[in-house]
Amino acid sequence: MGIARDPEYVNELFPDARLWPSGRDARAQARAVANEMHAGFIALRTHMPMNLRRRDLKGKGRGPGVDDDIARVCEIWRDCRARWGAGGDFLFGTFSAADAMFAPVVTRLDTYGIDLDETCGAYSRAVLSLPAFMEWHEAALKEPWVVPEDEID
Repeated sequence: MGIARDPEYVNELFPDARLWPSGRDARAQARAVANEMHAGFIALRTHMPMNLRRRDLKGKGRGPGVDDDIARVCEIWRDCRARWGAGGDFLFGTFSAADAMFAPVVTRLDTYGIDLDETCGAYSRAVLSLPAFMEWHEAALKEPWVVPEDEID
């Protein structure tokens, strides 16, 4: 991860943004799941590359380990929403660095048409409808290049 994308570095640059939950236990959990997202889910990343131009890949990308990765992601989301999500639509209630770390997974699950339970579906919709995410998504769609290895048929 480049330094500009490191949540701790960004938090230091913009402390008023409150990128981490204010409570110590919630903040520790948010950092833990953000780190797991950063370092894990290799099967999901490998077999379901992020491609914002596509939303028609339902049933594709189901390589070895992908279902286990999706199950773990959903377990994290359900646990965080149940324990910390009161007062908002995000993992820790209000939007945090943990949600930013999971946004690429949200896009993958959308692109590949993964069926989600009520909790995970609501969380995914919250991320996808976040104004900052929608602005980023629109800008990404204007990029002129295509990454051939991310084009799945």
